[in-house]
Amino acid sequence: MIKLVIADDHNRVRQAWVFILSRNPDIEIVAECTNGEDAVNAVKVHCPDVVLMDINMEPMNGIEAAQIITRTCEKTKVIGMSVHADMAYVNKMLEVGAIGYVTKNSSSEEMVEAISSAIRGESYLCKEIQALARN
Repeated sequence: MIKLVIADDHNRVRQAWVFILSRNPDIEIVAECTNGEDAVNAVKVHCPDVVLMDINMEPMNGIEAAQIITRTCEKTKVIGMSVHADMAYVNKMLEVGAIGYVTKNSSSEEMVEAISSAIRGESYLCKEIQALARN
């Protein structure tokens, strides 16, 4: 069972991913967080396998939270998640230790593939970002 934390400050987005991903029998959502600070605390409590981390949150953004999580909990893999299909965001998340990056346009299948890749220790960039990187 993959223990997953979802961190996103937009309630509807977070709830949509919770609904979609909780239907997968291999995924257990152990916490939902509204900001980076909550995500850091959830990792301390639940020691999840993966965190889906929105980037733009207040008071602590996803980049800051990812940096703390990847430095303090080796087991937990962070996947950056944003509406922004922008290589600057992608590069910054990877720089601070995230193993992958998906946009909120990603399909549920792509999100599950990103999570599975993270569990295997493999980096993952969604198709939208791969296309951007090729240009």
